[in-house]
Amino acid sequence: MDDSIFTKIINGEIPSHKIYEDDTVFAFLDIHPINTGHTLVVPKQQVEFLWDLDDATYQSVMAAVKKIAEHMRQVLNVEYVGQQVIGVDVPHAHVHLIPFNTIDEYHNVPDVSADPNHGALGAIAKKLQM
Repeated sequence: MDDSIFTKIINGEIPSHKIYEDDTVFAFLDIHPINTGHTLVVPKQQVEFLWDLDDATYQSVMAAVKKIAEHMRQVLNVEYVGQQVIGVDVPHAHVHLIPFNTIDEYHNVPDVSADPNHGALGAIAKKLQM
């Protein structure tokens, strides 16, 4: 299997706005966020589907998801952090964390054809880094 774009990000081959890393998990901002702070939490091990991870890695990912979501609520002063597991866009297990206050914010559809605003992403990443 070729390295996924997430593996390339983890390996530093593609730049990212990292907010969290431990021995098993890497988390970075989505460059086309649904809402400010939209983060992808991925295992460092490239496995296509979240449910195919071994139990220890799955537990590590979900523990990081919880820790990051709690941190987001505090730092971004939002009421909710939505969690999505979609699994079709990149063949590397990942969880989307989307901070929001209203259901419209959660269902926002970003313009993926627009150039990412790296200045804004960098500022949010600094606030969220753990």
